[in-house]
Amino acid sequence: MCGIAGLIYRDGARKIGEEMTAMLQALRHRGPDSTGFAMYGAPGPNEYVMRFKVAEKEDLDGGTKIHRAIRERKAAVGAVLEELGVDVLEQEEPTEYALRSRISFGGDLKNLADHIEEVEGGEILSIGNALELVKDLGDAASVSETYALNTFEGTHGIGHTRMATESDVDIRSAHPYWAYPYNDIAVVHNGQITNYWLMRRQLERDGQRFVSHCDSELLAVYTAVNLEKGMTLEESLRRSIDEIDGVFTYLITTGNELGMAKDTMAAKPMVLYEADDMVALASEEVAIRAILPHEIDTTDPYDEEVRVWQA
Repeated sequence: MCGIAGLIYRDGARKIGEEMTAMLQALRHRGPDSTGFAMYGAPGPNEYVMRFKVAEKEDLDGGTKIHRAIRERKAAVGAVLEELGVDVLEQEEPTEYALRSRISFGGDLKNLADHIEEVEGGEILSIGNALELVKDLGDAASVSETYALNTFEGTHGIGHTRMATESDVDIRSAHPYWAYPYNDIAVVHNGQITNYWLMRRQLERDGQRFVSHCDSELLAVYTAVNLEKGMTLEESLRRSIDEIDGVFTYLITTGNELGMAKDTMAAKPMVLYEADDMVALASEEVAIRAILPHEIDTTDPYDEEVRVWQA
């Protein structure tokens, strides 16, 4: 089932964290197992924010051994950053198993990500100039409170509420997905990609790396590769309708764009509200009304419809 939502402002930063929380909480009935946010703040020159997971939430019941392993993983991440000459400007630990590091780095992002990803038992959730990706078990209200997301200000964001059907209830299987190791690209998706393994193997042969077995991650990597080849986001979205098999509605974000695509059958729902200053999308209108309680007119995008909005 699952629920997805997106929000973009055309006239500057707003309280994206607070509004995305309200939208996703309104979709809780579509997926209570986990909630994820990909939000875009104000980038700094040669600055990145890295979100890193050093354990699954349920691992904490493993006694002193897992807590010692978590400390070792955090130390290993710090050692990698030091080895690569990365200047850590700020570091937070929202939970025992999560790290947020704001860093200054002018080198190759793939080299940085590959070295950090070698820390056994850890997982990079995102690295971006503007992107911060947060996901955890529970509904939007609990995840937002844990990570203090209500204070996050930015121009746009996407989110996902997940009902586990074919994989475990864990953070690794939660959405959104970052396009490893590309800057500021993330995706949320409702549906199923039937040629996932065929397309994944081709991308892996071309040198791409995947960090999960979720078909939604493919959409992020696929988009990032297309953008790297010089396509616009709109061109990539239109191409995906022809090249990706299955039923899908997905939202994709870059540092300054929010895009949407629906497959040829349009089986997965999406409701759209567009105004002069902002655009909001969600699996159900109730999510949009959670931040716009006044009377609004919404539309349902058609089959094969593609839209892109700029922040």
